[in-house]
Amino acid sequence: MSIDRENWDVELIRSDRKTISVEITRNCGVRVRAPRAMKQAEIDAFLLSRKDWIEKHLDRVRREMAETPQYEVLTTNEMRGLVSSALKDIPQRVEHFAPIVGVDYGRITIRNQRSRWGSCSAKGNLNFNCLMMLMPEEIRDYIVVHELCHRLVMNHSAAFWHQVERVLPEYKKCRKWLREHGDSIMRRMTG
Repeated sequence: MSIDRENWDVELIRSDRKTISVEITRNCGVRVRAPRAMKQAEIDAFLLSRKDWIEKHLDRVRREMAETPQYEVLTTNEMRGLVSSALKDIPQRVEHFAPIVGVDYGRITIRNQRSRWGSCSAKGNLNFNCLMMLMPEEIRDYIVVHELCHRLVMNHSAAFWHQVERVLPEYKKCRKWLREHGDSIMRRMTG
């Protein structure tokens, strides 16, 4: 059994990490993250050991791409408009929900990320994706609450989800909405 590189678009990213990982990208790529010193033969062996998993997930992404309606890519001006709107809207949401969650926070940054809706650093700095402005208000609230709850629990354990549910009892509906619609919104990213 060999690695079928003709059917895989492999992107190798080497860094100071200690482990190797593989992910399937939204455009049917295979992204491998490996330690700098790892030999190519070891990377190939790792890919070969994950061949069934890779093929299964590539097939799923290909099916989703075929079934997903194509959306117009946002122009640079439209992206600027989303950033401008997010700079007004999201800090107000954070300010509203932080006392309800019972946390403080650091700086708020608006980004145009390709794979995340938000993040929270250990120092309490919050990052949010400007594409959130294409979502209903309750979904934006969920993302804000999600990130603020990471100030209490920095993982996705049961304790974390308990905190989210304490603030937003219907949060599972929002998670479902993001699973069903989030990818379509991300695909509208320019560049």
